[in-house]
Amino acid sequence: MNLKFQNKKITGILTILPENEIKFEDEVDNYAFSRSQSMKLKLIMGYDKRRVIKEGTTISDLCVFGLEHLFEKGLLDKNEIDAIIMVTQSPDYFIPNTSQVIHGRLGLRNDIICDELSQACAGYPIGLIQAFMLLEQEEINKVVVLNADIFSQKVSKQDRGSRPLTGDAASITIVEKDSSPSTIYGSINTDGKGADALIIPAGGFKLPSSEKTAELKTDSKGNTRSLNHLVMKGDDVFNFVQQAVPPMIENLLNKAGCGKEDVDYFMFHQPNKFMLKKLADKMEVPYEKMPNNVVENFGNANSVSTPTNITYNLGDTLTKDSLLICLAGFGAGLSWSSLLMNIGDLDFCGILDYKI
Repeated sequence: MNLKFQNKKITGILTILPENEIKFEDEVDNYAFSRSQSMKLKLIMGYDKRRVIKEGTTISDLCVFGLEHLFEKGLLDKNEIDAIIMVTQSPDYFIPNTSQVIHGRLGLRNDIICDELSQACAGYPIGLIQAFMLLEQEEINKVVVLNADIFSQKVSKQDRGSRPLTGDAASITIVEKDSSPSTIYGSINTDGKGADALIIPAGGFKLPSSEKTAELKTDSKGNTRSLNHLVMKGDDVFNFVQQAVPPMIENLLNKAGCGKEDVDYFMFHQPNKFMLKKLADKMEVPYEKMPNNVVENFGNANSVSTPTNITYNLGDTLTKDSLLICLAGFGAGLSWSSLLMNIGDLDFCGILDYKI
């Protein structure tokens, strides 16, 4: 599905990261792998350190912490927020939605839209697209897009395929109407036949959590997990990304009438360094234009990896200059999404450590 928007802009991006940091070497003995093999895996995949929450912290805690910081610094007026879009697959509760919890904790005004999107890896462009659509309404001028996930709580300690790359984080993106005529191009795609490539089998109404679903079992690759844990079919996900993403980006650029050389940066979801390097090679994009350093520094926090990519690699630049940026997310669903837009002259673009 191709989409097009005008008179919309991003005015600020903030990533909120837990202070708690875990190094790959601290957990390497949990895996059914020799230490030397694990060190090779670390080098190839880009494992090093990741940020994870402490027990009891939820996504609303991370988001409220970041929003209160923006209020206190005068970077966001709580009375000007017309809508909140929460993008997550690790909500505080089944009911109510987490955007409503955040609304209550912050004491926001009542005439406000609070929406929630259950999206993972592709969720950053999808959340922005939802914000752009809301801004078509006459009375909506400012939308807060919140991306947050804490999947470290759902990954087995003995899963060497997922544990070393899983991090926790939240982000806040402010989206507003814009008087300039610049056009934003977008795309959203889905292939539900591959939905089991990234799945937590138990815990929903299809298979409620129980003593039986909590039983640990070891697969053929030596990963030990239960049905309550995240299961990733790594080969399937890798092949999906290599096959689906390049034509999506080619189509996006064709719709915009520009070439890869016209794009300043390709700020993509960060599954791991290996996958992104292979993707850059296939797309014939220089590594310096497609950063791949988020997982090794913070871990992969689903849709939050994309704004983390922006704030970590382009934070200072985007408060001074404007760049043509291609955003893309891909993964659980299976789903893949993208945006091509000018981003810059932001009111803020940085990283905030979550402290309690």
